[in-house]
Formats: sequence, C-alpha cells, structure tokens
Amino acid sequence: MKTKGLKKDKVNIITLGCSKNLVDSEVMLTQLRGNGIKTTHESKKDNANIVIVNTCGFIDNAKQESIDTILRYADAKDDGEIDKLYVTGCLSQRYKDDLETEIPQVDAFFGTMELPALLKKFKADYKHELVGERIITTSNHYAYLKISEGCDRPCSFCAIPLMRGGHKSRPIEELVLEAKNLARNGTKELLLIAQDSTYYGLDIYKKRNLAELLERLSDVEGIEWIRLHYAFPTGFPMDALKVMAERDNICSYIDIPLQHGSTKMLKLMRRGTTREKTEALIEEIRAKVPGIAIRTTLIAGHPGETEEDFNDMVDFVKKMRFDRLGIFNYSHEENTHAYSYVDDVPDEVKQERANIVMGIQEEISNEINQEKIGKTFKTLIDRKESGNYYGRTEHDSPEVDNEVIIDAKKHHLRIGDFANIKITDATEFDLYGEPV
Repeated sequence: MKTKGLKKDKVNIITLGCSKNLVDSEVMLTQLRGNGIKTTHESKKDNANIVIVNTCGFIDNAKQESIDTILRYADAKDDGEIDKLYVTGCLSQRYKDDLETEIPQVDAFFGTMELPALLKKFKADYKHELVGERIITTSNHYAYLKISEGCDRPCSFCAIPLMRGGHKSRPIEELVLEAKNLARNGTKELLLIAQDSTYYGLDIYKKRNLAELLERLSDVEGIEWIRLHYAFPTGFPMDALKVMAERDNICSYIDIPLQHGSTKMLKLMRRGTTREKTEALIEEIRAKVPGIAIRTTLIAGHPGETEEDFNDMVDFVKKMRFDRLGIFNYSHEENTHAYSYVDDVPDEVKQERANIVMGIQEEISNEINQEKIGKTFKTLIDRKESGNYYGRTEHDSPEVDNEVIIDAKKHHLRIGDFANIKITDATEFDLYGEPV
C-alpha cells in the first residue's frame, strides 16, 4: 500500500467515447495543470496515484466499456495501486445513483457539466483566464473545436439530451480566441464538432449562425483546414454552403448523420424530415459545393423497421453514393422516446442488415477511390509507422475515414506538414500515393 502524503499527487485522465469527450478531457487537463497539479492523459506508465475516468454512455457497447474501465481501476484501488478514483462524463451523468451503489470504490462521481466540482476535490479552482486555452492530446497539427454543447432535437433513439442537456452555443469570440491559441501552438486543422452543429447560434444570436462562425474561423491566421462534423439535416443553414464554397481553407467535406432512408422510419425516429427532403438537401449540398465529400451514419434495426423499410435504406444508399458511411445497430436506451416501443428487430437481424449496407458501401467507396488514381491531392501527414507515412486529404477526417499511405523507405516527409500526393493505387478504404 502506498504511503499517502510522501509524494506529490499525479493524475491520469482516461477518455472513453467520442471526440466531444476528448475535448472535455483536454479542458480538464488544462485546468488541473493550470492549478499546478501534475496531470497526464492516458499515460501508459501507470505511475499516477489518482485516476479520472471520463465515461461514455451513448449505447450499450460504449456503456459496457466505461463500466469495465471503472471496474479495472476500482480493482487497482483495492490492490493499493492507486489512492483515488473519480468518474465523470456521460455515463456518470446518466447513472450516477446506480453507479454509486454498485461501485463504492469510486471516491466521487461527476456529471458532464461539473468540472468546477471535480476541481474542488484537488483544492483547485476553475480558472476563467484559461477559457480558450487547451492542451491538445491529439497530434498537434489538428484539434477538435467544440462549438456547442447539448441538443434540443427530439430524436427517438438518442440519449444525448439526457446526458448533455439542451443546446448551448459558445460565443463566436470565444471560439475565435481558442482557434488563434491553437494556431499559435501549431494546429493547422480545426475539426468543428457539436451534438448538432447546424443549430449553432440559435440560442445566443436568435438565428442559425454557422455561416458567420465559419467565416470568422476561416480568417484565423495559420488555420489551413476547417472541417465540419455532425450537421443535422433538418433546418440546415444553406448560407453555410456559400461560405464553404468560397473559402479555400474550409474543407469540401461534411459529416451529416441521416440515420435512415425510409420516410416511415424517419418519422418514427422523429427526425423532422422525409427521404425526399433528404435527397433534395444532398443534391443541393453537392451543387453548391462541387466535389464535396459527404459522410453519413445510419441506424439498423430501430423498432418498427420492416424488411421493406430496410430495402428503402439500401436503395437510398445505392442512389446517394455517399463518400463515407458508417452504420450502428439500434440500441434500446431507457428514458428515450423509442424505449416505449417494442425492440422488435432481433440482434442478429440488426447485424445482418448493417453488414449488407456496409457491403454495398464498400463497393461504392472502392469505385470512388479508383477514380482518384492518377490525381494529386493536398495531403496532411498525420504519422509514421511500420515503414509508411499516413496522411489525409481534405475529404477525410481522422480516425473514421480513408488514409493516404506513402512508402517511408522511398520518401521523406514531415509529420504535421502538407504534401502534394499523387494517388497510385486504391482499395475500398485506403489510398496509396507518392509525393510530386
């Protein structure tokens, strides 16, 4: 058992879930270090005596990963390997009472908006002068920029409003300040994230203000790429497309979760749109931003999804030919609207349907990628490993999209730099190239 008080505390933050959670951990890291507390993020050394687990509570698999991680550190505390264990984030927000009962080894649980309370456990204060400052845990050349918190949408399947509350935009001035600070520290790419980025500004500016935000961020010196994620399709601010088309440093890329291709299912999901409106929106996006890459996500097996509804989704995917696509199996989440429905699609059918859609998407992705052979793309070099450099074009976001692979034995590139890469070969989800 470690003897308390003989050495200074060291904190290790463990982050689970999405990029929005990662930003929260980076803010936490910044605040703790700003208070003089030695803090690491996902350190492999296991030499911290205090652990903070920032949890995800989105769907069953994510919840299980969070619980398993908490239990692992609870065991470490029982074994005297750590002194304190704190839990924060979405799972903690949603199931705090149950978790306190089930895992008593945890010293305290905090919700998604309780960073000041967590800091008090370290006799630390929330330093307002650090707002806009953030220690980046990704590669320094790209960073996520969370433009708003929470969500006001009534989607049947989604528990995010239960964990993150209603929509709350961050002021443009605050975001521009953060972008300038990031650029000063070497960030070249901003990945704009939110629960719903197209709702941005409605609460504080009384209008959808994504277009102005994009303009202001585009003016920040040193930012060469701006990438838009999680754009809700209903009420899409079309003036944002004009800015995207005009500004060279705004990527021709949008992540727009559509969830289904059946009008009946979109109504059951409470998405506020139809297949016809969705198709018209996609066509308008492509017309106003020529060459744009569109990423979407879909859900397989929502309650009420028949074979006919699924076939509608398949037809939709084939017709729309998305550049990037992911699909989730429906997860029956308590306290959501869809929890009142019978979860009537068996798990094996959900998985089978998801596999069929991904098989179709693989063919589409391969065809789109084959067309890129012989073309040259501005590519951001992310990393070097196993004898290759890995980079991305403006059509690809980190972690989820294609990578450009370059032989490091033949070519010398610098991590975090842009290079013009001519594509020499392609597969469904990767491109191969060489500098020109």
